[in-house]
Amino acid sequence: APFLPLHPTKYASMLGEKMRKNDVKVWLVNTGWSGGPYGVGSRMKLKFTRAMITAALRGKLNDVAYNPDPVFGLDIPASCPDVPSNVLNPVDTWADKEAYYNKVNELARRFRENFKRFEELATEEMLAAVPKVISVPSVVG
Repeated sequence: APFLPLHPTKYASMLGEKMRKNDVKVWLVNTGWSGGPYGVGSRMKLKFTRAMITAALRGKLNDVAYNPDPVFGLDIPASCPDVPSNVLNPVDTWADKEAYYNKVNELARRFRENFKRFEELATEEMLAAVPKVISVPSVVG
C-alpha cells in the first residue's frame, strides 16, 4: 500500500473544507460505458460528453431540475442542453432495469466493504455519503 503521511480521511476533510470555502462545484461526467454491461451497452457518445462539459462550464446546469440517485446520493440533472434527457440518468439507459439495480448494488457493496478500512476515523459527513444498498424495485420498467 502506498504511504500517506496522514490518514486518507484527513485528506477527504481537507478537500471538503476547500470546496466549501471556495464554493466549488463538482461534476461527474460519464465518458465511458452506458446502457448495460460490456457487450450489452455502448460507449457514451462523445458529442454528449462534450455537451455536458460545456454546459457545466458555462453554468447552464446551475438552474435545472435535479433527481437524486438513491444509491450514490448524486444529483442527476433532468436536462442538459444538446443532450437527450434519457441518457442523463444511468438507469434510464439500461433496458434491463433489474440488471441495472443488481449491478449498482454490487458496486455499492464493494465500495462499502473497501471503506470499512477508513470508517474508524471517518467523519459523520463521510459516513453519510457512503453508497446505499437498496431494494430492487418490484416494478422495473
